[in-house]
Amino acid sequence: MIRNVRRPGIFFDRDGVLNLDLGHVGSVERFIWIPGARQAVKLANDSGYTTFVVTNQSGVARGLFTEADVRAIHEHMDLELGEIGARIDSYAYCPHYVEGVLAEYAIQCNCRKPRPGMITELIKRWSVDPTSSILIGDKATDLAAARAAGIDAVLFPGGDLLDFLRTVLPTHGLASGLTSE
Repeated sequence: MIRNVRRPGIFFDRDGVLNLDLGHVGSVERFIWIPGARQAVKLANDSGYTTFVVTNQSGVARGLFTEADVRAIHEHMDLELGEIGARIDSYAYCPHYVEGVLAEYAIQCNCRKPRPGMITELIKRWSVDPTSSILIGDKATDLAAARAAGIDAVLFPGGDLLDFLRTVLPTHGLASGLTSE
């Protein structure tokens, strides 16, 4: 009897992987998808991955935008992904930055990458199998957070995310479906 079904997860960084990194993207108007990003999320969904976004959003601590603005972007992403039958299962973002101008966010935390807090929390909450999961990031801090959480990571060099993901999934032996504990 299977007691605990654990699924593989794919963790996408946001700015620079799913959307163009224009520097502190804090509004829907500044959100521009990377080529192939929506289709890459759909490929992850169709391949059986629980799909996440993990993103540092220090613009909140810097006073450039609010947490409500971050959530509005994620709602916008959900709408546009839904148009092609794709979805993000859960979003995690870190609004903290030690040098921020808003005291409540100017703290040292465990969720800001390269620390693994966002990833480990999602792994627990969603019963994700870290050994069959991967993070796609565009910075060394993304990769360090993934490794600290015990999952594989690859650096996205830019370009078309769907083309990139098509090369990554087979080489990492993922898309293995469900595993049981």
